[in-house]
Amino acid sequence: MLQEKRHDLDAEKRKQLVQRLVAELSRLGGDLYYQPTSQIALQIRNYAAGDAKLTAEEKALLAPLSQRDIEVLLSLH
Repeated sequence: MLQEKRHDLDAEKRKQLVQRLVAELSRLGGDLYYQPTSQIALQIRNYAAGDAKLTAEEKALLAPLSQRDIEVLLSLH
């Protein structure tokens, strides 16, 4: 049960982190509204790997996510 709660907490943190990265990309001048989800997911992965200022915990949360996983998280919003 504790393992399940931890998994749910990590999933929620990932969702929030992806939404924060979308907001940061949008502020940096990217018009994301009309872009396909797959393109936004790729931009998030590239941004997270490069210029994003992420903590070690945030990097660990994103590490197991594929581009497809990020697309799914984006579609849930």
